[in-house]
Amino acid sequence: MRGTLYIVAAPSGAGKSSLVNATLARDPQISLSISFTSRAMRPGEVNGKHYHFVSAAEFEAMIAAGDFFEHALVHGDWKGTARQSVEPQLAAGKDVLLEIDWQGAQQVRAKVPGAVSVFILPPSRQALEDRMRKRGQDSEAVIAQRMAAAREEMSHFAEFDYVIVNEDFDTAVEEMGSIFRASRLRCQVQQQRHAALTAALLQD
Repeated sequence: MRGTLYIVAAPSGAGKSSLVNATLARDPQISLSISFTSRAMRPGEVNGKHYHFVSAAEFEAMIAAGDFFEHALVHGDWKGTARQSVEPQLAAGKDVLLEIDWQGAQQVRAKVPGAVSVFILPPSRQALEDRMRKRGQDSEAVIAQRMAAAREEMSHFAEFDYVIVNEDFDTAVEEMGSIFRASRLRCQVQQQRHAALTAALLQD
């Protein structure tokens, strides 16, 4: 039985990575796909754990070779999901989660109609800006640029199956876990998982 592909997107500063990490810690059935990026590593990041960091030239060579499941230019840097890190796991029946932006989500939904997508919203624009400032890594100009990008990102929330407002972190984690649990109980999924059972139950 093929695994389910989950998509989680959010504007920068909405707490997407923290939510995803907390949810995955509770749900061993889902593995996180590590994206490739051409941007520089930030303090505390580890290559191969947070991203696969490559040069822009290397990334563009991978695009030309057709290596990506999805890719996009985000804030002037490339980000993408390599096919080889997703397809084998899905084929083996494992669930895979993609932490991507709305552009990547559009590409994935076009290729995988059965993907389950979740968008995370901040409780307010002020909360979003405050979270960006707490990082202490960006200049005022960069924060202004990121806020403008966040507005663009948030304008696509209605394209997703589910929306979570990350006001209370624990509540948001519980809500995301509920989405994953419910998606495994969809009729089509259960029909595949329990084919022998349903056949036996419906026998004359």
